[in-house]
Amino acid sequence: MLIYLKITEIFCIVDEFYKEYDKVVDASLLGNLSKRPSIMSKSEAITRCILFRLSGFRTFKHFYIFYVQKHMLVVLQCLPL
Repeated sequence: MLIYLKITEIFCIVDEFYKEYDKVVDASLLGNLSKRPSIMSKSEAITRCILFRLSGFRTFKHFYIFYVQKHMLVVLQCLPL
């Protein structure tokens, strides 16, 4: 399916984008920030969505159950932060 080095490369590109994006967006946000921090970073969530679109699965549920949980959970947890 996808080579693990490509997954790391995709994650790094998305992470660099979100570092710059958060700087710009945080300056213009109104209201209070959430008190509870999220468990999954924005970069990790978007990386999973990109991998789903590249995978060929028709639904995200099937992609997550049959591919991520069986083959990629260790890889996605070891991504650089």
